[in-house]
Amino acid sequence: MNQPLDDAALDQLFREARTYNGYHDKPVTVEQLHAIWDLMKMGPTSANMLPARMVWCHSQEAKQRLADCAGEGNKDKIVKAPAAVVIGMDQNFHEYLPELFPHTDAKSWFDEDPEGRVEGAMRNSSLQGAYFILAARAIGLDTGPMSGFDNTAADNAFFGDQPNVKSNFISTLGYGDPSTIFDRSPRPDFDKFNTII
Repeated sequence: MNQPLDDAALDQLFREARTYNGYHDKPVTVEQLHAIWDLMKMGPTSANMLPARMVWCHSQEAKQRLADCAGEGNKDKIVKAPAAVVIGMDQNFHEYLPELFPHTDAKSWFDEDPEGRVEGAMRNSSLQGAYFILAARAIGLDTGPMSGFDNTAADNAFFGDQPNVKSNFISTLGYGDPSTIFDRSPRPDFDKFNTII
């Protein structure tokens, strides 16, 4: 039977975790990138469609390519981060459903529904992007997710040979430097945005 996580785990994943604008000068390893994927792939997606396509910018050259797609306020954050990632979404994810969801012919649900594929790819790659953030936190890293970039430029730079894959959002990754963050923005109590009926 599942047990509640202790306060230290909840703090690391949620209560004390932050979005970072800068990082300590400590490398992120390729093994850590694999560890993040091995956790985030376990999060639920509709019919196990797993539409996220990740491009991990580990080299300085790759980070610079990504920075070239970003708005002015984000360029330095990307270049100076130990790593960054482009979270893309495969709008032809349904081609993999015979392998990923063998229980039924789920591919046929999407064969003639391009709008449904776009919607499913966006919703479920966004979920996977959230799992990425939590997985990174779970292994002791911090993230700086952002949408301040040119999607078309990123698509051309990182998915140019896969026209069915579009960028969703990007993130930096590393060991967060607390001096680079603002005071935490408000987080309202339950009653402000929730209703129980």
